[in-house]
Amino acid sequence: MKSNILIISLTAAVAASTLSGCNIYKKYSLPDDNAVVNDYRKSLEAAPDSASLPYMGWREVFTDPQLQSLIQRALDNNKDLDNARLNVEIARAQLLGAKLSYFPSLAISPNGGSASYGGSHMNWSYTIPAALNWEIDAFGKILNRKRGAQVGVEQAEAYRQAAQSQIVCGVASTYYALMLLNQQLDLTRRTAAIWADQVISMKDMKTAGMVNEAAVVQSEANYYSILASIPDLEQSIRTTQNSLSLLLNTYPQTWEVSSDMSFDIPAALMDNLPVSYLAARPDVAAAERSLAAAYYTTNSARAAFYPSLNISAQGGFTNLLGSIISNPGKWFIQLAGQLTAPIFSRGQNIATLEAAKASQQIALNNFEYSILNASAEVSNAMVKYHRNAEKREQVEKQIESLEKSVEYTQELLTFGQSTTYLEVLTARSALLQAQLSSLACWHNKVTAMIELYQATGGGR
Repeated sequence: MKSNILIISLTAAVAASTLSGCNIYKKYSLPDDNAVVNDYRKSLEAAPDSASLPYMGWREVFTDPQLQSLIQRALDNNKDLDNARLNVEIARAQLLGAKLSYFPSLAISPNGGSASYGGSHMNWSYTIPAALNWEIDAFGKILNRKRGAQVGVEQAEAYRQAAQSQIVCGVASTYYALMLLNQQLDLTRRTAAIWADQVISMKDMKTAGMVNEAAVVQSEANYYSILASIPDLEQSIRTTQNSLSLLLNTYPQTWEVSSDMSFDIPAALMDNLPVSYLAARPDVAAAERSLAAAYYTTNSARAAFYPSLNISAQGGFTNLLGSIISNPGKWFIQLAGQLTAPIFSRGQNIATLEAAKASQQIALNNFEYSILNASAEVSNAMVKYHRNAEKREQVEKQIESLEKSVEYTQELLTFGQSTTYLEVLTARSALLQAQLSSLACWHNKVTAMIELYQATGGGR
């Protein structure tokens, strides 16, 4: 009877495998019916250019020694990156556990006891058994768990790289924001000193009868307006310093930044970035690995329809043979095989499989979006870089003209020619705004370079 049941179960398993034709043993590969994913596949097939922007180390991009020191400190101390590293270790431990599932499990459970009834002699019995159990991976259950665990390691590593890229570029962005604020503060203080001299000049000219009291108070009002902007800049500097301290995982303190504004990336690395660069981007790689993990989860759900085959063995040493206690004891061994086929759980397995398929489709949608989003971010950063570079060139020409305008109107006013104090004040105000605009264009250009470096997966 038992042999008949075993034969029936094996026959049912073989028939199910033949009829279903499912890919429970097939390794994951990118779907070939999606245009966006096909572009990504081509990018994987292209040989990476180690000299291109995504593959440049952060020390090659950010050459400022002070900035390099801060980035390294952040990488050493930042808790988000430390947690990402620990997640990689967790994933590796889970992979090791999945690999060990191929091997038999062995357990030893010694036991003994004695009993006396009505003053009878105490007869001690003992058993020192070892139990071995081995699941045969006949239908890919362990295989898909192991492959899924391997994907988990790769995904955790991609998240770690994404965290590192975010920290590197975050420190760089904060550093150059501090540099911008320092430049703005220095320019504002120098301009305030010039306006202070202008107020004195207006008072002297009023004494000489060249201008009226309105010119004096107007120049004083502009001077105080400039002074009023200094506390705002100082507050912004303090806030940015605190943000940098947080990135470095330390208490708020003051960090020195360079005044060298020559940071740039070779133009050859900024033009015509191919879609293949997206393959180096860690969040895209993580999304693709998430799709692979969902694929293996679906395969595991399919494998649940098939029987489980276990081989077990028990052996050891005992002095209890049936109801007889024998001294000395003897060795014993037992062998067994078990085939467990799901019969009444088929409905639950179907539901699990449908849910796994839906999750796999969600992962595919997220992966496709991550590719498109990455492409958009790269394009936005390139446009931002080039437009601000062009804008700054024009603003520099504007500054040159305004400097001449200030000089000419001041001379005309000093020598009593056909001009008014309002023209002088207007020219000086316009010059300050143009100078601040030039600094803003420089910072926007630098920010665009950092964003582009991060958008292409930089920060290695």
